[in-house]
Amino acid sequence: MPLALLALAIGAFGIGTTEFVVMGLLPQIAGDFGVSIPTAGLLVTGYAIGVVLGAPLMTALGTRMNRRTMLMLLMGLFTAGNLLSAVAPGFGLMLAGRVVASLAHGAFFGIGAVVAADLVAPDRKAGAIATMFTGLTVANIVGVPLGTFIGQALGWRATFAAVAALGVVGLLGIARLVPQLPRPEGTRLRRELAAFRNVQVVLAMAMTVLGFGGVFAAITYIAPMMTTVAGYSEGAVTWLLVLFGAGMFLGNLLGGRFADRRLMPMLYVTLGGLSVVLAVFTFTAHSKVLAAVTILLVGALGFATVPPLQKRVLDQAHGAPTLASAVNIGAFNLGNALAAWLGGLVITAGLGYTAPNWVGALLAASALVLALWSAALERRTPARAPLAAPTAVPVHH
Repeated sequence: MPLALLALAIGAFGIGTTEFVVMGLLPQIAGDFGVSIPTAGLLVTGYAIGVVLGAPLMTALGTRMNRRTMLMLLMGLFTAGNLLSAVAPGFGLMLAGRVVASLAHGAFFGIGAVVAADLVAPDRKAGAIATMFTGLTVANIVGVPLGTFIGQALGWRATFAAVAALGVVGLLGIARLVPQLPRPEGTRLRRELAAFRNVQVVLAMAMTVLGFGGVFAAITYIAPMMTTVAGYSEGAVTWLLVLFGAGMFLGNLLGGRFADRRLMPMLYVTLGGLSVVLAVFTFTAHSKVLAAVTILLVGALGFATVPPLQKRVLDQAHGAPTLASAVNIGAFNLGNALAAWLGGLVITAGLGYTAPNWVGALLAASALVLALWSAALERRTPARAPLAAPTAVPVHH
């Protein structure tokens, strides 16, 4: 494994921790700022919207510089945003810090996925992307539970200060381990935008929004759902997040392995399974044991879609993958924002803390329909001539 993949995974670990840790701390943050839990859920929505906006914006800015420098700048921005969240005197500034940190997220994973894919042979690209995303899944096994524990023991501000320190470690790792890859010849914003004329790229991104949105509909409100419905203690939420992270880790590895062999069948199985499991979660949430098993399955099925969806976009974008890759990361977070908002709506409407699971099931089922449609279109459409590939860049391992 190229050491550069390890550096990318370190950065992904920091970003994954800050993205997901807030969900275990929503009750404390809401209490400190005197806002409702659905209002505190805006910290998830705001972060996700920042990723959606930041992915194309930061990637477009990055087309004028080499990829390692851009990755380092993104980690610096991420660190600054988390520091702002840690010291914010009011909910508005806390939310602003989340948005600042999130601006780096989409471009980091988008550019990082392209770099990871370029470091390995063509038949190992999805596996390399999955290796980078392993940092994100390990964050959910180690970083998020540890951050939740720190937040419950020392206050949530300590958690965000620790995440800012992780950002510094990620920046140093990229500076030391990622090779100095020059910007590929012919990389221009207009060329990158041309990839979006391909309906398959757009469909893959829509699948990403709906499929991953299904996961977040349930997981955003996991703390109040598990404490008020399943009967878990507040401290047990940490271990439930460990389970979710373990599921993500396993699903990501499986997704990376099978996406290089049978990409579309992998999507059918994972999206269909996710829809069923989320619907069942409405009932299993009332049992401690069954709720724990369901959380593991939601993590596994949800993250098994990540490598195949990201590879689908890279394949369909042909010779101009950077912006499309970053925008697809934004699509994951658009799904997060949509799901957190819809989940908050059904809770506010008085339907209870399990109602977001039905929202998630419908979103995942919609993604499955789009996957079937995409495959049908592909069977009927002659192979599309790829854009001329950019000049090859020598990679130094």
